[in-house]
Amino acid sequence: MAHLVAPSLLAANFLNLEKDIRMVNESQADWFHVDVMDGHFVPNISFGFSIISQIKSIAGKPLDVHLMISDPDKYIEEFKKSGADHLTVHYETCPHLHRSIHSIKENEMKAGVVINPHNPVSLLSDIVADVDIVLIMSVNPGFGGQRFISSTYRRISELKELLIRKNSNALIEVDGGVDTANAQKLVEAGADILVAGSFVFGSEDPARTIEQLKNF
Repeated sequence: MAHLVAPSLLAANFLNLEKDIRMVNESQADWFHVDVMDGHFVPNISFGFSIISQIKSIAGKPLDVHLMISDPDKYIEEFKKSGADHLTVHYETCPHLHRSIHSIKENEMKAGVVINPHNPVSLLSDIVADVDIVLIMSVNPGFGGQRFISSTYRRISELKELLIRKNSNALIEVDGGVDTANAQKLVEAGADILVAGSFVFGSEDPARTIEQLKNF
């Protein structure tokens, strides 16, 4: 399949959020990426349920909600009610990850697991057959605009091999420092979904930037 592009609303203009959402609706983007941070698991705070509900009310594409929060199991049903179509949880935050993934699916969302840059992809060996998405962080989570970590290419390739070995249909998503300089190499390594925030919304023509990430 052709790769997907998911602009991260964390980098949107919050004073003109509706305008940016409508721009993504009309662009070649495939998903909205929504980063939820609690100030505990990561040192930043972002969207809550009411904001996600308002985004959902005008979003014409799926909401790909990335939980950077402690104890995400407590909020799975609430994120479904708020409009999440996909819900990804960090490996580090779920002591009973298998249960968490199946709870997400029972709430009729696509289920994903996220792994931080310092953790080997082999940690996911026993869960990849159960998930719909594996998100590889290519920066340390918590803030937009960080520098891309170059070991990500190798990690994506390793993950792709693991998915094949485990007969998993999970999509590989990559988030952090994605731009037109590395997008093609990421896809060649095995990435299916490119998340881009600052690079899209900080550009002079975000819709054109999305098009460039889709077509290279």
